[in-house]
Amino acid sequence: MNPSPHILLVDDDVELAGMLRDYLIQEGFAATAVHDGEAGVAEALSGHYAIVVLDVMMPRISGIEALRRIRAASSVPVLMLTAKGDDMDRIVGLELGADDYVPKPCLPRELAARLRAILRRTQQSGETTGGAPLVIGALNVLPEQRRVEWAGAPVDLTSTEFNLLEILARNAGRPVSKSDLSELALGRPLARFDRSIDVHLSSIRHKLGCLADGRSCIQTVYRQGYQLIRE
Repeated sequence: MNPSPHILLVDDDVELAGMLRDYLIQEGFAATAVHDGEAGVAEALSGHYAIVVLDVMMPRISGIEALRRIRAASSVPVLMLTAKGDDMDRIVGLELGADDYVPKPCLPRELAARLRAILRRTQQSGETTGGAPLVIGALNVLPEQRRVEWAGAPVDLTSTEFNLLEILARNAGRPVSKSDLSELALGRPLARFDRSIDVHLSSIRHKLGCLADGRSCIQTVYRQGYQLIRE
């Protein structure tokens, strides 16, 4: 029997963090809560957690700075808790490598669903979609190992970035809609005005190399979505 995924909650609201922790435990997770950014970074980098839930607004160091420090040393999935309607924190968090976000106040059931979606794609990608490498020009996607190489060099992607690139690689040469990308990579419907997919793909473009003509291998197809170019 597989052990329960261990969730780290980092939120200075002790009552809320305790409530979320208790709910997640009832839902079959293991969960630990800490209440400031410094402690959150130390715990996140301990290697003991399957995913981190990180509040943006915290004392000592903010969630954004905590995320920056985590991403400098770890690819552990991170789900941000952001103030409702605060698009700037949301976009900055995604640009720094957050896998997804949930606006506060959030329903515990929604948080659990988002966590399961991220963990399912992280842990079962190779099992559910097949493990054969996907080679498109200089790009090599290794689903079973959740690794990506460009021209033989490793590319450091977050869990969600890997999910998106794998989907595009499996559909190379044809566009994939943003709604399909959101459902398949994030495990949730695309919300109106949601820029998460755009921000994640912008980050992937920066991390990958260019084609011989200087273009990105990921192209925007007007009114259809995004497409990985076959060379």
